[in-house]
Amino acid sequence: MALPLDIRDLVSSGAKLRKEREKLVRLAVYIDAEAPESAVEALRQALRPQMSTARLHVEPIVVGDVLVVDDSADAVIALTGPGAAIAPSLARARDRLIPTLALALGETRDDVSDRLGHPLLDTAVADEPDELVAHLGTWLADRVSGKRLALAANFAFVRRAVSVEAVKNTALQNGLIGGVMIIPGADMPLMTANQAKMLMQIAAAYGEPLGVERIKELVAVVGSGFALRTVARQALTLIPGFGWAIKAGVGYSGTLAMGYAALEYFESGGDVRGLADKVRDARDRALELAKRRRGSIDASGATRTLAEENPVTTVNPGLPPASGPSGESAAQ
Repeated sequence: MALPLDIRDLVSSGAKLRKEREKLVRLAVYIDAEAPESAVEALRQALRPQMSTARLHVEPIVVGDVLVVDDSADAVIALTGPGAAIAPSLARARDRLIPTLALALGETRDDVSDRLGHPLLDTAVADEPDELVAHLGTWLADRVSGKRLALAANFAFVRRAVSVEAVKNTALQNGLIGGVMIIPGADMPLMTANQAKMLMQIAAAYGEPLGVERIKELVAVVGSGFALRTVARQALTLIPGFGWAIKAGVGYSGTLAMGYAALEYFESGGDVRGLADKVRDARDRALELAKRRRGSIDASGATRTLAEENPVTTVNPGLPPASGPSGESAAQ
């Protein structure tokens, strides 16, 4: 059976991802002279570009300084101390409509936001420097979304946040596709292509090559995962009126399983050569779970819990929870 995927389209997507990864990134970094040394060092280590496509401009700030950032900057990152020396420079950056984040160590977000007159959602605090850097990664992935892959290519601390966004967005799309597609089989090409492109985005975020052979390996694994959708569609005949919910859940949770498996694989130091095996394992576990859920449905449409079907069933720690559209998982 031919796989429901257009290889040429995926190869083209791979080329686009490579171009996205090579976009120029410009960041302005403001450092309050009274900022904690541990936070300064954490930022210094994290903000070391790994490619020539990143430009960083770092400026120390003391009371009385008002820095003006260039309009070409993609974002301003400001590490504050206990005072408000950095506040005027933050205001100038906001006036120029440049995404600006205020970082603080060992304080509450409300206090920092009030003291600096800076928006709460663009303020991040933590008790440990590493946590502060993680918050920065999440903020950059959200507020500089047009250059997510370029940021991930240059700064390792951004990669997880960029990949999590790709997993969540794809899972939501596939959940919707599974829930609204009525024509049998119409959902398969869309969901499968989405999953393949998600895995390619994650690989790109971690700096992995996206050559034709690697893409073909992923296609073989993801394409054979159409069994997930087959199980889901069969639910329609078992629960008239509610099968759409089962289909949506399988599309959502199956995509999460594949995405988080790939994310954790790269986080542990794996490369794209072994990704296919990792994703295949996650796909098979998701398929088994989907079959068990389908098996818990009576011909009459009544449902039984998995515990009733198999009292010794245990939760598979390899699968992220699929409790709702938030995409939250123990992997985060």
